[in-house]
Amino acid sequence: MTIDNAPAFLEWVRERSQLFNGAYDSTMLRNDAFYFTRLGTFLERADNTARILDVKYYVLLPQDEGVGGALDYYQWQSILRSVSALRAYHWVYRDRLQPWSIAELLMLRREMPRSLISCYDQITRYLDLIADAYGGKRGECHRLAGEAHAQLRYGRIQKIFQSGLHEFLTEFIDRSILLGSEISNLYLT
Repeated sequence: MTIDNAPAFLEWVRERSQLFNGAYDSTMLRNDAFYFTRLGTFLERADNTARILDVKYYVLLPQDEGVGGALDYYQWQSILRSVSALRAYHWVYRDRLQPWSIAELLMLRREMPRSLISCYDQITRYLDLIADAYGGKRGECHRLAGEAHAQLRYGRIQKIFQSGLHEFLTEFIDRSILLGSEISNLYLT
């Protein structure tokens, strides 16, 4: 693998991912295997969105140039492109890229499929379906998912920024890891 081969390889990975998603979504029985596949998809998506947002906000803050400069603008644009949200951002906000609006889109806007709230809408849904498939078996994972879902559902971006976006995202990532462990403990061990 060389740097010159990376774009072609990444395109191959993207195509194969889309083929897999289309095949299982169109052909798989709607049973616990499907529910776990979807649950894993949304857990991973929420985790990745939180990590991408945290990296930009905490690690890539402009040093030589002030916030809002050209480098900062292109970094935010790259973040939105990496989650296929640049067009959605302009559709929703019709404004220049603003960090708090980008964070709101990627965290608290349900209409954005990769947002944390959208992912947790699906996580709680699939956990409920799995519980029903296992005779109503519920545990700590359901409480954790419900708590995170409520925090996002009733959260306000201004309040999150006031208390610290990095701190919020770090805690969110840690709780998502714990949620995955609790799901595994309850259903897969």
